[in-house]
Amino acid sequence: MLKEFPLGRKIERPAAEQALEFYREKLTRQQLQLKEKKLPVVILLEGWGAAGKGSLIGRLIQYLDPRFYQVCTRSVPSDEELRKPFLWHFFTKIPEAGKIVLFDSGWMEETVRSAEKKELKKKEYARRLESIRGFERQLRENGYLVVKLFLHISPEEQKKRLDALEEDGNTQWRVSKYDRWQNSHYEKCLKRFDKFMEATTAPWAPWHIIDASYRKDAELAAFRLLTDAIQAALEESEPPALPKPESFPLRKMLPLAKIDLDKRVPSDEEYRVQLKSAQKRLRQLHNVLYREKIPLIIVYEGWDAAGKGGNIKRLAAALDPRGAEVHPIAAPEPRELARHYLWRFWIRLPKTGHVAIFDRSWYGRVMVERIEGLCSEASWKRAYYEMNEFERELTDWGAIVLKFWIHIDPDTQLERFQERQNTPEKRWKITDEDWRNREKWPAYQVAVDEMLQKTSTEFAPWHVVESKDKKYARLKAINLTIQAIEERLGRKD
Repeated sequence: MLKEFPLGRKIERPAAEQALEFYREKLTRQQLQLKEKKLPVVILLEGWGAAGKGSLIGRLIQYLDPRFYQVCTRSVPSDEELRKPFLWHFFTKIPEAGKIVLFDSGWMEETVRSAEKKELKKKEYARRLESIRGFERQLRENGYLVVKLFLHISPEEQKKRLDALEEDGNTQWRVSKYDRWQNSHYEKCLKRFDKFMEATTAPWAPWHIIDASYRKDAELAAFRLLTDAIQAALEESEPPALPKPESFPLRKMLPLAKIDLDKRVPSDEEYRVQLKSAQKRLRQLHNVLYREKIPLIIVYEGWDAAGKGGNIKRLAAALDPRGAEVHPIAAPEPRELARHYLWRFWIRLPKTGHVAIFDRSWYGRVMVERIEGLCSEASWKRAYYEMNEFERELTDWGAIVLKFWIHIDPDTQLERFQERQNTPEKRWKITDEDWRNREKWPAYQVAVDEMLQKTSTEFAPWHVVESKDKKYARLKAINLTIQAIEERLGRKD
């Protein structure tokens, strides 16, 4: 791509100025249209050091309403940022519907730099590229426009610009050691950039190379490419359905109707003894997770009144509260609805060595949102694949992902609903919504069975926890957590 791209062609100045004025006015109008159509735009600006990325962004935003865009500058990640998954740095910064985010370098530069520094092995690099392709595809399918620009200059032009920056005391700081290294290893870097772009270009998120030899010409090319892409997206009736490149290894799951719920703890005394022992062991293992910097993510889903709250309470009690957090997930807030539905979970991910417990989760997409018609059929059907991708990102990052379905039968639920209704101190736990959802039990059971079948992967399996006896369920969830941690640590002491 870069190797064959011609450099140095110059446009006549009067013609360039006239065309620029046209595209500037067009971009200003389009920003209003983006807001009206609620179309979010992600612009990734990559390129050689000193190619003019910063100044180009400055000229682009000069014609935008500052209330509706954000510029994200990606420098070398901090130690704190390195304790999060790679895509976290970018997924958490995606714009709300109708707004624009411009990335001043991003997932390309960081990946290429990591490969050059041998921080990514060959297989890790291949997985990183796969993650990036998935990230861009998910954005596009969920209604985002992704525009990727690469500013290209020759090694001679780059050296001239770096020298000029260093000669000025006010701009010396802009030249990094990496910029100089890049210039002295230009051909090597060019091959790296080329391979990256070839691997990550797609019809829905293509790379656009811009000749940045002359700043005015580069500005014109950027404005033209950006406004053309926005116009095409504005004219779309709905986001495209895009091909999924792979399948995931799945575990066979029994239908809920075949689960034996008659499992009990022999006695209250036996429960207390086992609970105390299990909590002690889990507390010890949490210390090991922190020392080894292994994140733990636990998802709780289940029927209303199945006992999720009490289960979470006993498990969380065994963890160091300084390194564990429970996230109760309710209906999404406006700022969450205005973004990709997984955004509100990306922003709640733990650091390495910490624990995040989700009381309800991203699986609402294929249960309540599906049943209540809160998203389109295409959206919830696509979500199975997207959630498997999300969880694989987490496990590739190093996380242990545990998913519990807390299970009861309709008769048990009715008994618990009636108990709550008739007990003053528990009455707050029961709502009209609970009774309404109960009427849809058959539809929910179909949805849950499909969810278990399609998202119980080898790397993030589902565990059905029988909760007719809540005490049995609590012990099972804690012991499954202990088992998963011990298997990850490679020992059973």
